[in-house]
Amino acid sequence: MDQLTLLKKITKTLGDLEVPYLVTGGVAVTVWGRPRFTADIDIVIEISLPQSKNLIKVLRKINKKIYLSETAVNQAIHNSGEFNLIHPDGLKVDFWILENDIFDRSRLKRKITKKVWGENISFISPEDLIISKLDWYKKSRSTRHLEDVESVIAIQKKMDWRYIRKWVRIQSTEKYLKLILKK
Repeated sequence: MDQLTLLKKITKTLGDLEVPYLVTGGVAVTVWGRPRFTADIDIVIEISLPQSKNLIKVLRKINKKIYLSETAVNQAIHNSGEFNLIHPDGLKVDFWILENDIFDRSRLKRKITKKVWGENISFISPEDLIISKLDWYKKSRSTRHLEDVESVIAIQKKMDWRYIRKWVRIQSTEKYLKLILKK
């Protein structure tokens, strides 16, 4: 199975189970910016413990050999953390549990459902992707995040810059955005 097929199966599953989600990370950069390689799929989901049991059951039906730890799922939900699904073909999906903060709520409300690769898939908005990537850069110092921000800015000509500036001030990442915009 390839990454795109797995993405389609998972987002269809989430939609069928009415689990609010948005695709973020490198896959979202490919949609809003320049295409690039990404080793995994990142998906933010809003899910409760009772809902998770059915999700685990359905995700395991994708392939009998999928690795998905119920303990890791439960811990991620309890701690607003992450859990992984690993397909036997070596594909990895990182599921991030929606945090109960203003930014996470905002980015879930602002998600954009777009028909790509023949499917309707919900993605993080380009603005929220920029804000998230700048915050990840602040935490990790990985230049890949800054390259992703540059890519999205170069391709997306119409964005809500007031919204972006508001959040980079709140998250103390304004200086990183200014560096990119000076180029």
